[in-house]
Amino acid sequence: MTRPSSSVIAMRDTDIECHVEPALPLPTTPEGWAELLVTTFNDVRDELVSTLWYMLGNQEDAQDMAQEVFLRCWRTQEQLPEVQNLRAWIFRVGLNAARDLQRSAWKRRVKPLLGAERMPPTEVAAPEMNPGLELEERESLQRLRDALLHLRPEEKEVFLLRQNGELTYEQIAEVANRPVGTVKTQMRAALAKLRKVLMS
Repeated sequence: MTRPSSSVIAMRDTDIECHVEPALPLPTTPEGWAELLVTTFNDVRDELVSTLWYMLGNQEDAQDMAQEVFLRCWRTQEQLPEVQNLRAWIFRVGLNAARDLQRSAWKRRVKPLLGAERMPPTEVAAPEMNPGLELEERESLQRLRDALLHLRPEEKEVFLLRQNGELTYEQIAEVANRPVGTVKTQMRAALAKLRKVLMS
């Protein structure tokens, strides 16, 4: 993804610096904007659900939250002409929705059960892979997932927005309402912790 010039856009719920890919023709009608929202949301849905899964801790909450994110975006679609990077905006709405859920009184009292449904299943290796290598790959991936669970919430957010959301540090800073330097520090801390787990 190229990094075009940016401008600050004031949104109803949030302020976010957004970017637009210059090669994309912008819609001129409300129907065109609605179609662009649906297409972009479908393009980022898997990454969004994965990010929400790691943030919330279970698949059902992540799937429900992804639906809630789409509805929040749909309800504010009249603002779409002002949004310059729809992908970053969708992740911002998702991050805010996940935070809302985490802050809710019900969520503070109820904790998800630990177990197989807590994190996404390990991908199956290619059939031609050596069974020993496949087992090592799965164990490494599981250690990484376990390590993600132990990151501080702000480190986890930065890591997931960078890796899954493919957002720049500047976009993450706007999404998370933190200085860019803080975001970079949190990413370095997350990477150091993850490296330590994977090297052990």
